[in-house]
Order: sequence, then structure tokens, then C-alpha cells
Amino acid sequence: MATVLMCRRLPRLSRVTAISTTTAKRGSSESKKEKRDKAGAAKTGTQSGATIQLLKPQDYRVLYNPAAYAKGRAGSQQHGDRDSSQALGDTFTSPGAAQAPQTFPTASSQALSPVRSALPKPKSTLLEQTRLYKEEAEKEKREVHDSKEDPRTFQRGRPEYRTLTCDSAEPAQPLPAEEGDWILQSVAGCEGSPGVLRDCFLKLSRLPAERRAALGSDARFSALCHRAVTAIRLFSTPDLIHILKACVPLAVPASHPLLNACEAEFCRRAWDMGLEQLLLVADCWRCLDRSVPSYLGILFSYANLHWKDLTLPQFVQLLYIIGEGRRSPADLAQKVESTILKHLDSFTLEELGAICLGLFKSLSGISEHVMRRIADRVSLQMEDMSTYALVNVLKMLRYTRMDHLPLMRELGRVIPARIPATNIQGIMHITLTYSSLHFFDEDVLAAVATSLPSKVSYCRSKDAAKFLWSFGCLDYEPPNEEEFYSSLIKQLHAKLHEFSKFPEHLLTALLGLAFVKRFPEELIDFALREEFVQKTRGSKYELNKDLFTLGKSVEIECPSYQGNHLTPQLCQEFTEMVSSFAEREIYVRPEIVEATSLLESMLGGPEYVKNHMILPHTRSSDLEVRLSTDGRPIPFNFKDPVAAKKLRDMGVNLTDDLMSQLIQGRAHNQSPTEVGNESRIPNQERSDTTCMGGALPAGATSQAEPKAGLWQPGEVRLALQVSNRNHFCYGSRRLLGLHCLKRRQLRLLGYAVVELPFWEWFPLLRRTRSEKLSYLHYKVFSPTLLTRA
Repeated sequence: MATVLMCRRLPRLSRVTAISTTTAKRGSSESKKEKRDKAGAAKTGTQSGATIQLLKPQDYRVLYNPAAYAKGRAGSQQHGDRDSSQALGDTFTSPGAAQAPQTFPTASSQALSPVRSALPKPKSTLLEQTRLYKEEAEKEKREVHDSKEDPRTFQRGRPEYRTLTCDSAEPAQPLPAEEGDWILQSVAGCEGSPGVLRDCFLKLSRLPAERRAALGSDARFSALCHRAVTAIRLFSTPDLIHILKACVPLAVPASHPLLNACEAEFCRRAWDMGLEQLLLVADCWRCLDRSVPSYLGILFSYANLHWKDLTLPQFVQLLYIIGEGRRSPADLAQKVESTILKHLDSFTLEELGAICLGLFKSLSGISEHVMRRIADRVSLQMEDMSTYALVNVLKMLRYTRMDHLPLMRELGRVIPARIPATNIQGIMHITLTYSSLHFFDEDVLAAVATSLPSKVSYCRSKDAAKFLWSFGCLDYEPPNEEEFYSSLIKQLHAKLHEFSKFPEHLLTALLGLAFVKRFPEELIDFALREEFVQKTRGSKYELNKDLFTLGKSVEIECPSYQGNHLTPQLCQEFTEMVSSFAEREIYVRPEIVEATSLLESMLGGPEYVKNHMILPHTRSSDLEVRLSTDGRPIPFNFKDPVAAKKLRDMGVNLTDDLMSQLIQGRAHNQSPTEVGNESRIPNQERSDTTCMGGALPAGATSQAEPKAGLWQPGEVRLALQVSNRNHFCYGSRRLLGLHCLKRRQLRLLGYAVVELPFWEWFPLLRRTRSEKLSYLHYKVFSPTLLTRA
């Protein structure tokens, strides 16, 4: 069946990528050919031999895809993801994509003689295959993140870590494979003291990898483990640690009875062990992928009692263990911060990265002061820092939501050149840092966009979603936008099976696309079907707002869309939810309250202004005003006089402190609910000021209330936007994607968008009443606006 991907983009709706039925069928057959090639490669191994090139009919084409022969790391989920995407990937093409198959026309039997076409060409093709295979293997090694080994890089920086960590590398002096049988047989024929059992495990751990892998199914090895379990309390603590370390290269399963016994015994002995031993055992558990919450709880309590004895390497290793255990001991938080500050200048840059990663993984809070000190040092030595360690610092910077301009500027100078050599997950975290902090740097984003299409097959669903969200959030379309977006949308299709488990990733991706006016209809139809909507509502994340924004945006911007929609009942539920939040948190903001009050005074009363959300799915308020084409205000807000009066009577004391917070962007905890008589607008003042711009004088007969949602002839509807700095990129006047989407949709619905930007309106809040009224009068009764309307 044909696979058709519609990338709808308004108003440039013509940019549509379609794949014909013929192409889809050819891709399917090519995918089968790749599978046969893989099977053949597995059988032949590394052996080579003479190749006979069969003669082909004229115009026959041979598919040649060397990437199909590349082998990923055993058990790698990334590699599994890449394989699962190849069948669909064959039906799409994107320039520079790593998985794109190449086709070569073969010579017909009439054009070449059998002798000329027999042996020389296969030799050159075999060399080319080998070269491409090596290149692909190297790329695979770079791109696939090793979640177990990569975080341990810092341990190579000091010799002290050798006594705290388990070395998972291959043994320096391996034993011959045949030694394995002798060792197992020698144990079977003797009693087996603790020392003998320990030596057996140590020797078996030095066998070649192939021989070690076979031990799991060997009954003699199972008997050896059973003996060790029986004698578990007879081992000295050093011997028991040696056995646990040997289990790492032996790849003993995490649920093995031997490990159960070892964990229970180490928990029993923990308080009699030293901190060095405790950290070493914890590292072994990490290498064995075994969750040991009870043991970690004892370790953290022990460390808390002996905190003053911690050396610098022990402290870093402890934070690594905290991160890998995904546990944040609350009673250690203050001690961790003070120790970071104590050793800040002594940590290596890799250790700083490990510290940040441990804090990030364990969701440990950290004060702004400590994070700023870390960022200060990193910004001065960034060029000497590995990209992996730098990305870990960025994760924590993002988590604390702290702006650090020197670090971000240095990052913009250093990181673009590193992007091509950085793996896809690292690039994702770099990109997400910029969008999370609302920091726009075109050089960095352009470098990401250039490198991504050739790496996109390594993207998890999460990675693809975060890239789309980040570019949409910053409202950036790169120079290679078509290649960039088509490659990511293709990857979303390839990962469609993952979204049932991770529905948040699909919504994140589709919202990022909607911000930049792209609406892939097949994916939207999938996201708005009833079964998927139910999955989002059952998610541990709050996805209702994202679902609401997507569903209503499709209604407004895709009039020809024929797929699934949100039900009216669901839309009503979401509207009530968002409106309730707005009444508590948005409508009462001092800059909005002041603008509403002054507009009522200027236009003639609360019936001429409505503080509400015209588009609830965009999650921010509008001050709606309606004018006739000759500039006369039209009353329309009669529905809720009680609410209107309540809003009109609300006042805020604009103190110097409050104004400083508004203008400088500081968070404020005060609730703007104080009512002061000085902030209310006397009736006489309202009567005097309503004559400006042709407003109705006090006491004049108003027009009939227009029906909700119907445009009256000669009517101009204004949507005044009282923005704040959180609507814009950091330190700029560049609107974020959600707010671009809102203004675009307001215009599509016929509204004239009028901006009251924070850099104009906030400073005016501390000026005189007449100055504020003059500013609002200019905005509402702009001749240019009325002429255009």
C-alpha cells in the first residue's frame, strides 16, 4: 500500500511530499533484499572467495546498501531502532541520509562480453564494501551512546579511582579457553574451601569472552555458584568483593541467586566495611545492572556519618552512584553543595561533568549560587572540556533553569565546530538547552540542522521530538529546512510503534511542527484518534494542554484536514481547565489589570473591553476591543457584569519593588489583590476621557450587543497582547513559537493583533496616568490599523 506523508504548511501549503505506490512497493522489495544480504553476510563471516557476476537483462538495477551489513553493539536498543526503521526508510529519501541505498545500473549482456564483466569489478566492489563497512562501523560507534560506560569516563583521570571502581575491560592476561574445563572439573572433585572457590571465579573471569559467554549454560558453573551461595558467610569481605567483581566480566544475570546472596550479605556487613569497600561494591552493582536500593540506603547513611572522611575521588564516585541509582538523599543535599564549593577548583573538568550528571539523574536540587560557580569555571575552560562532560553541565543548567550569559556565549563560539563529531543524543541535549532557556543562537542551530539529516536514523523517538520542539519553540527554520524537517518526520513514522508507550514524545514533536506551520496529517490523525487520546490522559505527564493546543490549531490552520478531531466535550473540558488557571494566574497580573482598567476608562466602560482568552488553547490572555471602521468603540462585553465589575474594582499598588521585578524580569511572590481607592477610575474621569478617538460619551445609548462569534458589518476586532519577557527569546525581541502561533491564528480568524510589548508597557506603569492613556489611545486608534482594516 502506498505510504503518503502530507506535510501541510500554511500559508505555503504547496510544499507536500508524496510517495507513490510504485516507490513504496520498490522500497518493500529492497528491504527484503537487504535482509537477504544480512543473512548472507552472517553466514559467510569474513571469508572471501571468487565472485561470479551473472549477466543481467537490460535496464536491470542492483540495490547496493553497505549500511545493511553494519553490525551494532550487542543488545543495543539504538541498533534495534535503526533496523526497525529501515523498511519504512526505504520508501523515503533525504539527501545525505546515512541509510539511503545506492543503485547502480548494470551492463546488459549485449553491451559487455562475459569475460570483461566477470572478475575485475567484483574485486573493486569488495574493497569498496570493506571501506564503507569500516566507515559505517566507526559511525555506529560514535553515534550509539553507551549509557553504562560513557558516564564512567571521569574515572580514568585519577589513579585513586582504581580502588573504588570495577574495571569492566578485558583482562590484561587472559587464560586459554581450554583452561575453563580444567577449572570447572577441579572444583567438582574437591570440597571447595572459600579460598578455592574465590580463585575459581577469578580464573574463570580471565577466560576469553567467547568461552565466558558459554558458562551460563554450563551445569558445572551453576554448581560452582551454588557452592558459593552455600558458603557465603564463610568468605572474608575482601574475598566476597573479589567474587562480586569477577561476576562482572562473567556477565552473571542481575537476578541470579548468587547475586541475591551477595547483596544480602553485603547489606549485613556494610557497617563493618570501609567507605572505599562500600563504594567499590556499589560500582560492581552498577556494572551488573542490578538495582540495590537497600544497599544504597545503607551506603548513603554511612557516608553521611563519615562525611568529613570523604576524599575528593570518593565524593565524585559517590555522586556518580547517586545518579546511577536515581536516588536523591535529602539529608545529603547541603553537604553536597558545600563539598562542591570546597573542591571546585580542584575537580578535573570531567569530574565536574560527572557531578552535574549525578545531580541531574537523581533530580537533586542545587542552589543557583553553586550552579553559577560551576558555570563560571566551565565558561573559562570550555575548550579544554570534552563534549560529553560539557553536555552534562548543560543538563544541570537546564534543570536549574538558570541563565548564565558568559557560558552561553562561549558555548556558541565553541560548540558549532564540534556538532558533526557529537553523537545524536549529545546534540539533542545541546539543542534542548537552548530552547529550554529560550536562548537563540543561529550559528548553533544551523550547525545542528546541517548535521542532523545524516544522523537522523540514530534518533530515538524522544530525540526526534526534542529537536522538533526546540526548533519550533525558538521559531527557527534553518537554511536546509525541507531536508531537516522531512528527515525528522520520516523518523517519526519509523518510530510510530514507540508512541503508544511514550505518547508525550509524539505530542511534543507535533507541537514543535505546528509552531512553524507544518502539519503532517497522517501523524496528526494518529495523535487525535480516540485510543491515543486515552493513552495521553493516562500518562504520568500532564498532556491535556498540549493535546488541546494541537487539536484546535489543526481546526484553525488546516481547513481541508479530514482526519480525527478532538470531541466537543473534550474541548469544553480543556477550555474550562485552562480558563480556571487563567483566572487565578493570568488575568490578575498587574500589567494586565492596569491595561484593562485604563482601557475601560478610555473607551467608556467595562462593556467595551474584555480580558479573556480568545484562543484558550494558546494559554495567554487577550484584551479584546471592537471598533467600527470610523473608529468608534462598539460595546460587546455584557455577558458577565459581575466578573467585569470585580475586575474593574481590582487594583494593584505599583510599588518600586514591584516595578523593579516587572522590568528586570525577577520572579515575584506577591499576589496582586490589594484594592486601593487610588487605583479605581472615578466616573467623572471616565466620562471625560471617553471622548478620545470617537468613543461614546457617558450616558449615550449603546449599540445592541452583537451575537457571540458573529462579525458585524464594518466591525474591526482588536486583540491587544500584553506580553512579558517570557514570551520572547532571552534578551531579545524574538517571539517564541507558541506566541507566534497564537498571533498567526488570531489573524487567520480576522483579528487585528495589537502589541503592548513589555519593553514599552512595563516602564510606563510607573509613569503618570495621562501618559499611559495617551499610549493606549495611540495603540487602539492607530490610523494605520484602521486604514488596513
